[in-house]
Amino acid sequence: MQQLHSPWRHLFPGIQQLNDTGQVWLDSAATAQKPQAMLDALLQYYQQGVANVHRAQHQPGERATLAFEQARQLAAHWLNASNSDCIIFTKGTTEGINLLSHALAGQFNAGDEILLSGYEHHANLLPWQQLAQRQQLQLKILPVDNHGTIEIAYAADYFNSRTRLLAISPLSNVLGQLHYLQPLFAQARAQSIITVVDGAQYAVHRQPDVQQLDCDFFVCSSHKLYGPDGVGLLYAHPKQHALMQPWQWGGEMIEYCTYQSAQARALPLGFEAGTPSIANVIAFAATLEWLLSLDKTAVQAHEQALFMQLQQGLAERNMQIVGQPDTALISFNAPEVHPADLAHLLSEQGIAVRGGQHCAMPLFQQLGLPGAVRVSLALYNDSSDIQAFFQALDKALEILA
Repeated sequence: MQQLHSPWRHLFPGIQQLNDTGQVWLDSAATAQKPQAMLDALLQYYQQGVANVHRAQHQPGERATLAFEQARQLAAHWLNASNSDCIIFTKGTTEGINLLSHALAGQFNAGDEILLSGYEHHANLLPWQQLAQRQQLQLKILPVDNHGTIEIAYAADYFNSRTRLLAISPLSNVLGQLHYLQPLFAQARAQSIITVVDGAQYAVHRQPDVQQLDCDFFVCSSHKLYGPDGVGLLYAHPKQHALMQPWQWGGEMIEYCTYQSAQARALPLGFEAGTPSIANVIAFAATLEWLLSLDKTAVQAHEQALFMQLQQGLAERNMQIVGQPDTALISFNAPEVHPADLAHLLSEQGIAVRGGQHCAMPLFQQLGLPGAVRVSLALYNDSSDIQAFFQALDKALEILA
Protein backbone atom coordinates (compact mmCIF):
# COMPACT_ATOMS: atom_id res chain seq x y z
CA MET A 1 0.00 0.00 0.00
CA GLN A 2 1.32 3.42 -0.97
CA GLN A 3 1.89 5.54 2.11
CA LEU A 4 -0.28 8.64 1.93
CA HIS A 5 0.48 11.30 4.52
CA SER A 6 -1.91 14.14 5.32
CA PRO A 7 -0.21 17.57 5.26
CA TRP A 8 -3.10 18.88 7.40
CA ARG A 9 -3.05 16.24 10.13
CA HIS A 10 -0.82 18.22 12.49
CA LEU A 11 -3.37 21.06 12.52
CA PHE A 12 -5.86 18.92 14.48
CA PRO A 13 -4.98 18.54 18.19
CA GLY A 14 -7.86 16.11 18.69
CA ILE A 15 -6.42 13.67 16.18
CA GLN A 16 -3.12 13.68 18.06
CA GLN A 17 -4.92 13.14 21.38
CA LEU A 18 -6.90 10.25 19.95
CA ASN A 19 -3.80 8.67 18.45
CA ASP A 20 -1.96 8.99 21.76
CA THR A 21 -4.72 6.92 23.40
CA GLY A 22 -4.75 4.31 20.64
CA GLN A 23 -7.83 5.58 18.80
CA VAL A 24 -8.21 5.87 15.03
CA TRP A 25 -10.92 8.30 13.88
CA LEU A 26 -12.84 6.98 10.87
CA ASP A 27 -16.26 8.40 11.76
CA SER A 28 -16.02 11.90 10.30
CA ALA A 29 -19.35 11.57 8.49
CA ALA A 30 -20.91 11.67 11.97
CA THR A 31 -18.74 14.54 13.18
CA ALA A 32 -15.29 15.85 12.33
CA GLN A 33 -12.34 16.70 14.53
CA LYS A 34 -11.46 20.39 14.89
CA PRO A 35 -8.52 22.43 13.56
CA GLN A 36 -6.47 24.71 15.79
CA ALA A 37 -7.83 27.75 13.91
CA MET A 38 -11.34 26.98 15.16
CA LEU A 39 -10.18 26.34 18.73
CA ASP A 40 -8.23 29.61 18.79
CA ALA A 41 -11.23 31.62 17.60
CA LEU A 42 -13.51 30.07 20.21
CA LEU A 43 -11.09 30.77 23.05
CA GLN A 44 -10.40 34.31 21.87
CA TYR A 45 -14.09 35.20 21.82
CA TYR A 46 -14.64 34.00 25.39
CA GLN A 47 -11.42 35.54 26.72
CA GLN A 48 -11.99 39.07 25.41
CA GLY A 49 -15.32 39.54 27.19
CA VAL A 50 -18.65 38.40 25.80
CA ALA A 51 -21.84 40.25 24.91
CA ASN A 52 -25.12 39.64 23.14
CA VAL A 53 -25.56 40.72 19.53
CA HIS A 54 -27.89 43.17 17.76
CA ARG A 55 -29.16 44.78 20.95
CA ALA A 56 -26.51 46.70 22.93
CA GLN A 57 -24.79 50.05 22.38
CA HIS A 58 -21.76 49.29 24.56
CA GLN A 59 -18.40 48.43 23.06
CA PRO A 60 -18.43 44.68 23.84
CA GLY A 61 -21.87 44.40 22.24
CA GLU A 62 -20.76 46.30 19.15
CA ARG A 63 -17.66 44.10 18.88
CA ALA A 64 -19.71 40.89 19.15
CA THR A 65 -22.29 42.12 16.62
CA LEU A 66 -19.58 43.11 14.15
CA ALA A 67 -17.89 39.69 14.44
CA PHE A 68 -21.22 37.91 14.12
CA GLU A 69 -22.22 39.78 10.96
CA GLN A 70 -18.73 39.38 9.51
CA ALA A 71 -19.25 35.64 10.02
CA ARG A 72 -22.46 35.90 8.00
CA GLN A 73 -20.61 37.70 5.20
CA LEU A 74 -17.89 35.05 5.19
CA ALA A 75 -20.49 32.27 5.04
CA ALA A 76 -22.12 33.99 2.06
CA HIS A 77 -18.73 34.24 0.35
CA TRP A 78 -18.00 30.56 1.03
CA LEU A 79 -21.33 29.57 -0.54
CA ASN A 80 -20.99 32.10 -3.38
CA ALA A 81 -24.32 33.59 -2.30
CA SER A 82 -25.32 36.92 -3.79
CA ASN A 83 -25.42 38.68 -0.41
CA SER A 84 -25.24 37.93 3.30
CA ASP A 85 -28.98 38.55 3.84
CA CYS A 86 -29.48 35.10 2.26
CA ILE A 87 -27.74 33.38 5.20
CA ILE A 88 -29.65 32.28 8.31
CA PHE A 89 -27.71 30.73 11.18
CA THR A 90 -29.32 27.61 12.65
CA LYS A 91 -28.35 24.85 15.07
CA GLY A 92 -27.52 22.58 12.13
CA THR A 93 -28.92 20.77 9.12
CA THR A 94 -31.79 19.19 11.05
CA GLU A 95 -33.02 22.50 12.43
CA GLY A 96 -32.55 24.15 9.03
CA ILE A 97 -34.86 21.67 7.32
CA ASN A 98 -37.38 21.80 10.17
CA LEU A 99 -37.33 25.58 9.87
CA LEU A 100 -38.10 25.32 6.16
CA SER A 101 -40.89 22.80 6.67
CA HIS A 102 -42.64 25.34 8.91
CA ALA A 103 -41.62 28.53 7.10
CA LEU A 104 -42.89 27.24 3.75
CA ALA A 105 -46.04 25.55 5.06
CA GLY A 106 -48.25 28.31 3.69
CA GLN A 107 -47.15 27.47 0.14
CA PHE A 108 -48.97 24.11 0.12
CA ASN A 109 -52.56 23.14 -0.45
CA ALA A 110 -54.12 19.76 0.30
CA GLY A 111 -53.13 17.29 -2.41
CA ASP A 112 -49.86 19.05 -3.32
CA GLU A 113 -46.81 16.82 -3.59
CA ILE A 114 -43.39 16.82 -1.94
CA LEU A 115 -40.72 14.78 -3.70
CA LEU A 116 -37.68 13.25 -1.93
CA SER A 117 -35.04 10.75 -2.96
CA GLY A 118 -35.15 7.23 -1.55
CA TYR A 119 -31.80 7.60 0.23
CA GLU A 120 -32.44 10.67 2.36
CA HIS A 121 -31.25 11.01 5.95
CA HIS A 122 -34.07 11.17 8.50
CA ALA A 123 -33.33 14.90 8.86
CA ASN A 124 -34.47 15.44 5.27
CA LEU A 125 -37.35 12.99 5.46
CA LEU A 126 -39.18 13.44 8.74
CA PRO A 127 -39.82 17.23 8.65
CA TRP A 128 -41.45 16.87 5.22
CA GLN A 129 -43.25 13.70 6.24
CA GLN A 130 -44.76 15.47 9.23
CA LEU A 131 -45.70 18.51 7.15
CA ALA A 132 -47.45 16.21 4.67
CA GLN A 133 -49.42 14.59 7.48
CA ARG A 134 -50.43 17.94 8.99
CA GLN A 135 -51.64 19.45 5.71
CA GLN A 136 -52.90 16.41 3.75
CA LEU A 137 -50.05 16.52 1.24
CA GLN A 138 -48.65 13.66 -0.80
CA LEU A 139 -45.09 12.60 0.04
CA LYS A 140 -43.55 10.87 -2.95
CA ILE A 141 -40.19 9.12 -3.15
CA LEU A 142 -37.82 8.95 -6.10
CA PRO A 143 -37.14 5.20 -6.25
CA VAL A 144 -33.66 3.79 -5.79
CA ASP A 145 -32.30 0.72 -7.55
CA ASN A 146 -30.64 -2.27 -5.86
CA HIS A 147 -27.53 -0.14 -5.31
CA GLY A 148 -29.44 2.74 -3.73
CA THR A 149 -28.91 4.91 -6.81
CA ILE A 150 -31.48 7.21 -8.37
CA GLU A 151 -31.40 7.97 -12.09
CA ILE A 152 -31.06 11.75 -12.10
CA ALA A 153 -31.65 11.87 -15.86
CA TYR A 154 -35.15 10.45 -15.38
CA ALA A 155 -36.01 11.94 -12.00
CA ALA A 156 -37.86 14.86 -13.58
CA ASP A 157 -40.35 12.34 -14.98
CA TYR A 158 -41.80 12.28 -11.46
CA PHE A 159 -42.67 15.99 -11.62
CA ASN A 160 -46.29 16.88 -12.29
CA SER A 161 -48.60 19.84 -11.88
CA ARG A 162 -49.05 19.11 -8.15
CA THR A 163 -45.34 18.80 -7.36
CA ARG A 164 -44.52 21.75 -5.12
CA LEU A 165 -41.13 20.93 -3.57
CA LEU A 166 -38.10 18.72 -4.21
CA ALA A 167 -35.73 18.04 -1.27
CA ILE A 168 -32.62 15.99 -1.97
CA SER A 169 -29.01 15.40 -0.94
CA PRO A 170 -26.19 15.32 -3.51
CA LEU A 171 -24.20 12.91 -1.29
CA SER A 172 -25.81 10.24 0.88
CA ASN A 173 -24.31 9.61 4.32
CA VAL A 174 -24.82 5.86 3.69
CA LEU A 175 -24.03 5.37 0.02
CA GLY A 176 -21.20 7.82 -0.54
CA GLN A 177 -22.20 8.37 -4.16
CA LEU A 178 -22.05 11.90 -5.56
CA HIS A 179 -25.05 13.02 -7.62
CA TYR A 180 -24.92 16.08 -9.89
CA LEU A 181 -28.27 17.76 -9.46
CA GLN A 182 -28.04 20.90 -11.57
CA PRO A 183 -29.98 19.50 -14.59
CA LEU A 184 -32.75 18.31 -12.28
CA PHE A 185 -32.94 21.67 -10.52
CA ALA A 186 -33.11 23.48 -13.85
CA GLN A 187 -36.17 21.45 -14.79
CA ALA A 188 -37.67 22.03 -11.35
CA ARG A 189 -37.19 25.77 -11.66
CA ALA A 190 -38.87 25.73 -15.08
CA GLN A 191 -41.92 24.20 -13.40
CA SER A 192 -41.83 26.52 -10.34
CA ILE A 193 -40.91 23.64 -8.01
CA ILE A 194 -39.07 24.72 -4.85
CA THR A 195 -35.68 22.99 -4.45
CA VAL A 196 -34.02 22.19 -1.14
CA VAL A 197 -30.50 20.74 -0.86
CA ASP A 198 -29.41 18.79 2.20
CA GLY A 199 -25.69 19.55 1.94
CA ALA A 200 -24.59 18.04 5.27
CA GLN A 201 -22.20 15.54 3.64
CA TYR A 202 -21.71 17.24 0.30
CA ALA A 203 -20.36 20.48 1.77
CA VAL A 204 -17.51 18.61 3.46
CA HIS A 205 -16.07 17.19 0.27
CA ARG A 206 -17.08 19.75 -2.36
CA GLN A 207 -17.21 23.47 -1.64
CA PRO A 208 -20.82 24.42 -2.37
CA ASP A 209 -21.65 27.05 -4.97
CA VAL A 210 -25.33 27.87 -4.59
CA GLN A 211 -25.41 29.90 -7.78
CA GLN A 212 -23.98 26.99 -9.74
CA LEU A 213 -26.33 24.54 -8.04
CA ASP A 214 -29.18 26.95 -8.80
CA CYS A 215 -31.17 25.75 -5.80
CA ASP A 216 -33.70 27.69 -3.74
CA PHE A 217 -32.46 26.53 -0.33
CA PHE A 218 -29.27 24.91 0.92
CA VAL A 219 -28.58 23.62 4.42
CA CYS A 220 -25.46 22.25 6.10
CA SER A 221 -23.91 21.78 9.53
CA SER A 222 -20.76 23.21 11.08
CA HIS A 223 -19.69 20.17 13.09
CA LYS A 224 -19.21 17.97 10.01
CA LEU A 225 -17.20 20.80 8.39
CA TYR A 226 -14.52 20.81 11.11
CA GLY A 227 -16.39 23.58 12.95
CA PRO A 228 -18.08 23.73 16.37
CA ASP A 229 -21.23 21.88 17.39
CA GLY A 230 -24.70 23.43 17.44
CA VAL A 231 -24.34 25.70 14.38
CA GLY A 232 -25.50 25.41 10.80
CA LEU A 233 -26.33 27.45 7.75
CA LEU A 234 -29.53 27.91 5.80
CA TYR A 235 -29.18 29.67 2.46
CA ALA A 236 -32.39 31.11 1.01
CA HIS A 237 -32.43 32.35 -2.59
CA PRO A 238 -33.40 36.05 -2.67
CA LYS A 239 -36.38 35.32 -4.92
CA GLN A 240 -37.82 32.94 -2.32
CA HIS A 241 -37.64 35.15 0.77
CA ALA A 242 -41.24 36.22 0.36
CA LEU A 243 -42.40 32.60 0.59
CA MET A 244 -41.12 32.19 4.14
CA GLN A 245 -42.97 32.89 7.37
CA PRO A 246 -41.18 32.98 10.75
CA TRP A 247 -41.32 29.73 12.67
CA GLN A 248 -40.11 31.00 16.08
CA TRP A 249 -40.93 34.26 17.79
CA GLY A 250 -39.21 36.40 20.43
CA GLY A 251 -36.13 38.46 21.01
CA GLU A 252 -34.56 40.59 18.32
CA MET A 253 -36.44 39.06 15.39
CA ILE A 254 -39.28 41.55 16.02
CA GLU A 255 -39.74 44.67 13.89
CA TYR A 256 -42.85 45.86 15.76
CA CYS A 257 -44.87 44.45 18.64
CA THR A 258 -48.01 45.26 20.64
CA TYR A 259 -49.90 43.15 23.15
CA GLN A 260 -52.14 41.90 20.35
CA SER A 261 -49.90 41.62 17.27
CA ALA A 262 -46.32 41.48 16.04
CA GLN A 263 -44.41 41.95 12.83
CA ALA A 264 -41.16 40.10 12.16
CA ARG A 265 -38.04 41.52 10.61
CA ALA A 266 -36.98 40.49 7.14
CA LEU A 267 -34.36 37.80 6.56
CA PRO A 268 -32.07 36.92 8.12
CA LEU A 269 -32.81 38.33 11.58
CA GLY A 270 -36.50 37.51 11.36
CA PHE A 271 -35.54 33.82 11.44
CA GLU A 272 -33.01 33.99 14.29
CA ALA A 273 -35.22 34.33 17.35
CA GLY A 274 -33.50 34.51 20.71
CA THR A 275 -29.80 34.62 21.52
CA PRO A 276 -27.86 32.79 18.82
CA SER A 277 -24.83 30.58 19.41
CA ILE A 278 -22.56 33.61 19.10
CA ALA A 279 -19.23 32.06 20.01
CA ASN A 280 -19.82 29.05 17.80
CA VAL A 281 -20.91 31.18 14.84
CA ILE A 282 -17.70 33.20 15.12
CA ALA A 283 -15.64 30.02 15.45
CA PHE A 284 -17.46 28.51 12.48
CA ALA A 285 -16.48 31.54 10.42
CA ALA A 286 -12.85 31.01 11.43
CA THR A 287 -13.18 27.41 10.26
CA LEU A 288 -14.62 28.49 6.91
CA GLU A 289 -11.82 31.03 6.50
CA TRP A 290 -9.31 28.25 7.18
CA LEU A 291 -11.04 25.96 4.66
CA LEU A 292 -10.94 28.70 2.05
CA SER A 293 -7.17 28.94 2.51
CA LEU A 294 -6.64 25.29 1.56
CA ASP A 295 -5.85 23.91 -1.88
CA LYS A 296 -9.21 22.28 -2.67
CA THR A 297 -7.75 20.22 -5.49
CA ALA A 298 -5.08 18.79 -3.18
CA VAL A 299 -7.65 18.00 -0.49
CA GLN A 300 -9.94 16.18 -2.92
CA ALA A 301 -7.01 14.26 -4.44
CA HIS A 302 -5.85 13.15 -0.98
CA GLU A 303 -9.33 12.04 0.10
CA GLN A 304 -9.86 10.20 -3.19
CA ALA A 305 -6.54 8.36 -2.93
CA LEU A 306 -7.44 7.22 0.59
CA PHE A 307 -10.87 6.21 -0.62
CA MET A 308 -9.31 4.02 -3.30
CA GLN A 309 -7.10 2.29 -0.72
CA LEU A 310 -10.13 1.65 1.46
CA GLN A 311 -12.20 0.38 -1.46
CA GLN A 312 -9.44 -1.93 -2.67
CA GLY A 313 -8.84 -3.43 0.78
CA LEU A 314 -12.53 -4.15 1.31
CA ALA A 315 -12.79 -5.77 -2.13
CA GLU A 316 -9.77 -7.99 -1.38
CA ARG A 317 -11.58 -9.23 1.73
CA ASN A 318 -14.83 -9.86 -0.16
CA MET A 319 -16.82 -7.40 1.90
CA GLN A 320 -20.31 -6.56 0.67
CA ILE A 321 -20.33 -2.89 -0.31
CA VAL A 322 -23.59 -0.97 0.14
CA GLY A 323 -24.34 0.98 -3.02
CA GLN A 324 -21.74 2.28 -5.45
CA PRO A 325 -19.68 4.73 -3.39
CA ASP A 326 -17.24 7.10 -5.05
CA THR A 327 -16.63 9.84 -2.49
CA ALA A 328 -15.03 9.73 0.97
CA LEU A 329 -17.10 7.03 2.71
CA ILE A 330 -18.01 3.38 2.33
CA SER A 331 -20.69 1.37 4.10
CA PHE A 332 -20.17 -2.38 4.05
CA ASN A 333 -21.09 -5.72 5.59
CA ALA A 334 -19.14 -8.91 6.15
CA PRO A 335 -20.97 -12.00 4.86
CA GLU A 336 -23.07 -13.66 7.58
CA VAL A 337 -21.91 -11.17 10.22
CA HIS A 338 -24.21 -8.66 11.90
CA PRO A 339 -22.84 -5.11 11.46
CA ALA A 340 -23.30 -4.33 15.16
CA ASP A 341 -21.03 -7.23 16.12
CA LEU A 342 -18.37 -6.16 13.65
CA ALA A 343 -18.51 -2.51 14.69
CA HIS A 344 -18.20 -3.55 18.34
CA LEU A 345 -15.08 -5.62 17.72
CA LEU A 346 -13.52 -2.80 15.72
CA SER A 347 -14.32 -0.37 18.54
CA GLU A 348 -12.70 -2.73 21.05
CA GLN A 349 -9.51 -2.36 19.02
CA GLY A 350 -9.66 1.43 18.98
CA ILE A 351 -11.15 1.88 15.51
CA ALA A 352 -13.91 4.51 15.53
CA VAL A 353 -16.38 3.57 12.81
CA ARG A 354 -20.17 3.64 12.81
CA GLY A 355 -22.44 0.60 12.77
CA GLY A 356 -26.21 0.67 12.30
CA GLN A 357 -28.70 2.23 9.91
CA HIS A 358 -27.16 5.71 9.97
CA CYS A 359 -30.44 7.63 10.30
CA ALA A 360 -31.63 6.16 6.99
CA MET A 361 -33.93 3.35 8.14
CA PRO A 362 -36.23 3.39 5.08
CA LEU A 363 -33.22 3.03 2.77
CA PHE A 364 -32.00 -0.07 4.60
CA GLN A 365 -35.52 -1.48 4.51
CA GLN A 366 -35.54 -0.90 0.76
CA LEU A 367 -32.16 -2.61 0.39
CA GLY A 368 -33.16 -5.50 2.67
CA LEU A 369 -30.24 -4.96 5.04
CA PRO A 370 -30.19 -4.83 8.87
CA GLY A 371 -27.60 -2.07 8.74
CA ALA A 372 -23.96 -1.61 7.80
CA VAL A 373 -20.56 -0.61 9.09
CA ARG A 374 -19.53 2.80 7.78
CA VAL A 375 -15.97 4.03 7.35
CA SER A 376 -15.78 7.75 6.59
CA LEU A 377 -12.70 9.75 5.68
CA ALA A 378 -11.52 13.32 6.15
CA LEU A 379 -8.55 15.39 5.10
CA TYR A 380 -6.63 14.54 8.30
CA ASN A 381 -6.70 10.79 7.69
CA ASP A 382 -3.73 9.02 6.12
CA SER A 383 -2.64 5.53 5.15
CA SER A 384 -1.70 4.63 8.72
CA ASP A 385 -5.40 4.93 9.64
CA ILE A 386 -6.41 2.67 6.75
CA GLN A 387 -3.77 0.09 7.71
CA ALA A 388 -4.88 0.12 11.36
CA PHE A 389 -8.47 -0.37 10.25
CA PHE A 390 -7.65 -3.39 8.11
CA GLN A 391 -5.52 -4.97 10.82
CA ALA A 392 -8.44 -4.65 13.22
CA LEU A 393 -10.92 -5.85 10.60
CA ASP A 394 -8.87 -8.98 9.87
CA LYS A 395 -8.69 -9.78 13.57
CA ALA A 396 -12.42 -9.16 14.04
CA LEU A 397 -13.31 -11.40 11.11
CA GLU A 398 -11.06 -14.12 12.47
CA ILE A 399 -12.84 -13.96 15.83
CA LEU A 400 -16.31 -13.92 14.25
CA ALA A 401 -15.47 -16.79 11.91
